[in-house]
Amino acid sequence: MEITCNRCHATLQPEDCYCPACGLPQLVYSADEAAAQGQQAERWNEPMRDASVVAWKPALRAVLMVAIPAGLLCSGLSPVGIFGLLWMSAAAAWAVVLYVRSQRAPWITLGAGARIGLATGILGGWTAAGATGITLLVMRFFLHQGKDIDGLWQAMVNDQMSRQWAAAGVDAHTIDVYRNWLLSPEGRAGAALSGILLLVAALIFFGVAGGALGARLTAKARRPEA
Repeated sequence: MEITCNRCHATLQPEDCYCPACGLPQLVYSADEAAAQGQQAERWNEPMRDASVVAWKPALRAVLMVAIPAGLLCSGLSPVGIFGLLWMSAAAAWAVVLYVRSQRAPWITLGAGARIGLATGILGGWTAAGATGITLLVMRFFLHQGKDIDGLWQAMVNDQMSRQWAAAGVDAHTIDVYRNWLLSPEGRAGAALSGILLLVAALIFFGVAGGALGARLTAKARRPEA
């Protein structure tokens, strides 16, 4: 198709910015530029992702990457278990960061981050519980350290707990009942199970907090300005 000047109708070449006859500025059309403008318009027409909705398939992939190692670090018999709650909070926050990066989303809400943190805390908590239980089983039955474990438990019940109960005003008969039950096989198993469940609950709580914190930090760093 022939291109002509709007003023003098002289014939123009596609690359001419001005009419060679009258000097009128011309609009130069580029196919590449038009394609780029079309892509930009397509991006603007795309529906915005709901920041409160979690795509669980990529979210669970991010959770699996961090929750299991964090759970092992948080186990009751881990040499670095003293920092267990901090490990879980950091793992949940990092899971949120990985999820946001995988989705190329500018930000997610605190609620969405908390839900990812909840999944991280649950998986990490049960990993920590399983690791603690397996370690105790191996120590007692395979490494034959049952007497040492029972000795430590008896010393703690007879000394520390008995003194704490007496200081709280518990009478001697009740203290003897509590002590005898805790020193029984059922009492030892119940105390160990209660401790593990308490650990799981604490890790879930700190996982939720870490997920919300990760969402807040991610939103602060990447959310577009109003």
